[in-house]
Amino acid sequence: MAQQRSDGEPIAFRHVDVFADRPYRGNGLVVMFCTTLAYTSEQLRTVTEEMRQFETIFVTEPRASRTVSARIFTVQEELPFAGHPVIGAAAALHERYAPEVTSADWQFVIQERSVPVMSVRDADYFSAAMDQGPPSYPATTADLRRGEFAAALNLTPQDLAPLPLQVVSTGLPYLIVPVTREGLARARIVAADFEARLAAIGAKFVYVLDANEREGRTWDNAGTVEDVATGSAAGPVAAYLCTHGLAAPDLPVHLRQGRFVHRPSSITVTLDADGHEWVGGPVRPVATGSLAAMPPRGPDRIGTRDVEP
Repeated sequence: MAQQRSDGEPIAFRHVDVFADRPYRGNGLVVMFCTTLAYTSEQLRTVTEEMRQFETIFVTEPRASRTVSARIFTVQEELPFAGHPVIGAAAALHERYAPEVTSADWQFVIQERSVPVMSVRDADYFSAAMDQGPPSYPATTADLRRGEFAAALNLTPQDLAPLPLQVVSTGLPYLIVPVTREGLARARIVAADFEARLAAIGAKFVYVLDANEREGRTWDNAGTVEDVATGSAAGPVAAYLCTHGLAAPDLPVHLRQGRFVHRPSSITVTLDADGHEWVGGPVRPVATGSLAAMPPRGPDRIGTRDVEP
């Protein structure tokens, strides 16, 4: 039986910074501890907008085997999956529901996808890592499109590194665009139809990568918001580096992001014996609080269905 909706109940939350060695770095996140996820998408999107963080994740109390249901929102939409919200939520859940143990295993259920996550207490709070599964390689972009994507990213062909442009996925397909150090600083999305260009080659987003420094950048497809630390891209980037002999598969791959938006971040990717990539990093506490009540129910304008756990 579905749980009864309780729009008027206060909801506790934890504000954390993910992929950050100390607070006020990395990717900000609000974790909402809910008794039910049976709210409209518009209600949850409105809360996300109010919190003014990069993303907000709504989680239920852990069930057997520390299984939690979750929904993830940006201010525009509900996401089928995202990296830093899952990692940050695992740390916050560990603090709230398992403070007596040093390490904990979790299962996040997000739109029927189950994601294993590990959290570990460290000297400053917690670190966490999630299993993104094995990488896949939907496409390698033909050489004749190198110039096209360079121009769409405000780059010249000379800004591209002598490596292929390639689509890699561990759930979300990213077009990896290898660039020089100067190219990384200059990169930005300038093509109005950039999302359509990505879709034509089977990609959802772009990740511009300085492979020598293992530093990258990515944006929403309109080019208006640069991401601070992109967990869903870290697995594809590490797989790309290993495939092209730029990283050893038996060693952790450390990636940097966020320098250009003054939120330096660090993500670590390790490969397990089954070929699965584990993406993680440190999480740091910022604030705790309580939402007085959910916003009133209204028209569900963003096109995603209500979820009854």
